[in-house]
Amino acid sequence: MAEITKDKAQQRSIDDLNSDLTFNDENNIADMYLTFAVAGEEYGVGIGFVTEIVGMQKVMEVPDVPYFIKGVINLRGKVIPVMDVRRRFGMEEKEYTERTVIIVLDIANVPIGLVVDAVSEVLEIPEGNIDQPPRFGADQDGKGVIRGLGKQGDRVAIILDIDRLVSEHGIDRRKDPTVLKGAA
Repeated sequence: MAEITKDKAQQRSIDDLNSDLTFNDENNIADMYLTFAVAGEEYGVGIGFVTEIVGMQKVMEVPDVPYFIKGVINLRGKVIPVMDVRRRFGMEEKEYTERTVIIVLDIANVPIGLVVDAVSEVLEIPEGNIDQPPRFGADQDGKGVIRGLGKQGDRVAIILDIDRLVSEHGIDRRKDPTVLKGAA
């Protein structure tokens, strides 16, 4: 009896999630969100941005990038910057586990990877089930990285505004540990 290794089991799980990213005419892509966990909370990104989900791999650090950019990966010959979502949100970092994955997004033909604690599933959340986000944590424009709070049954997912998530606009530099180190 052959034993399945953790890596193979994780890859099968990632392959299953990647197959969920294939849609047909019956799917309304605008209402589909890939949900994932970070620090015990459920977040969602529009499925139209997601190109694939890959297991955690070696990240090469690069200088002179925002503190939440972990570095870059080489994914099949393509160099992709990788953002650690915990760092981006000013959360405590934790060691990566076998469930840690990189969600590869395509934003205006520019790839970027998001390191998240775990991927949950693809959910259909109609626009009518997305409430406005709370005002706290927003910048002067009244906008933050939260696009809204999506409800499906008893579940609530924090729907992220991808454009604002990957930009430095409105970032509270006080959460940047490199700024704190320089202040000491």
